Amino acid sequence: MKPPRGPEFLARESYRIRRLMDAARFLPALGLVLLLLPLLRGEPEADAPSTATETVYLFAVWIGLIIAAFLMSLGLRRTLDPPVDARPPPRPDQSPAPPDQSG
Repeated sequence: MKPPRGPEFLARESYRIRRLMDAARFLPALGLVLLLLPLLRGEPEADAPSTATETVYLFAVWIGLIIAAFLMSLGLRRTLDPPVDARPPPRPDQSPAPPDQSG
């Protein structure tokens, strides 16, 4: 009989990166639903909100989507781009070219 397997370990940082990537993929679908939400109203004749109210709502959703995408891109850039200091040093066989001594 095999012993029961323990829970699989998921590294916390890679788990967060994956969830952030999933949220970034889901953001356009969420934006579409939020932008089409005013069209799902029941009866258009019954106490409809004013055009100004709907315009403010659409611009608020639009700006919210831009801010959410920006914040997600910052989080993904910070985690997926290698730090500048982490680049490997030049190999010893690749010495810099000597300066030109033509005169």
